[in-house]
Amino acid sequence: MKFSALAGVELKKLRRSKILLILAAPVILMWIPSVFNSASSLSPSVSITPENNFFIQGFMGMSWFMIPATLVICTVLLQQTERADHGILKMLSLPVSTVKLCLAKFLVLILLALIQMVLSVAAYYLSAYAASQLQDCSFLLSPAYVIPCVAALYAGAVPMAAVFWMIGTLITSPVFSAGIGLASVVPSVLFINTKIWFLYPMSYPFYLLMIRYGRVSPDVYGSQIDWLPWLPAAVLITVAAVAVSCLRFGAAERR
Repeated sequence: MKFSALAGVELKKLRRSKILLILAAPVILMWIPSVFNSASSLSPSVSITPENNFFIQGFMGMSWFMIPATLVICTVLLQQTERADHGILKMLSLPVSTVKLCLAKFLVLILLALIQMVLSVAAYYLSAYAASQLQDCSFLLSPAYVIPCVAALYAGAVPMAAVFWMIGTLITSPVFSAGIGLASVVPSVLFINTKIWFLYPMSYPFYLLMIRYGRVSPDVYGSQIDWLPWLPAAVLITVAAVAVSCLRFGAAERR
């Protein structure tokens, strides 16, 4: 079976799940409070324009906790969907490479992250428009600014998704898998202020947002991305995590 066909099968399975609702929930929870608290963006404690402050503050919770937490939950759900009805055993009995099966499922996880980013952009513009009407001040930023910024957050989330997928593959218990994943999110704020932040992929989206914060408010954070050693480390972590996942995918069921 071709890889594209496997990916298509995995996407069809999403129709019977509630994962898409899980993607939308964090977006709503993050942006509704931003509208009601939009007055605080007019008088920030640091030197930043109201529209940039509204954007950064809204995406801060998304990049620090909601995006990683959603990836953890989606990882567990994608893997438990197969294990619940012993579907994974049926898949492993097919003359299909387990590596292809693993990569197809991981691709679905990456696509789910992309869907959440698109929802986040849509929610931002709806919230910014509502806040603009409420405060009689424009909070809207150009798509030429917003889309590249959100795309960078998405790119930064890929290594993190690979690590979560590896954890979910190695640990078959959904409770322990989700617990370890969610617990790993919390220290990301601390790691971005250390010299080894590039070794902790759960901090990547928040680090990129803080860099963007530093560009519009220099007294808050740095404005330059440390591409070295970050980029090689990110690629190595992603490849290693995916490779381990492919090697161990279905190992528990094959015993």
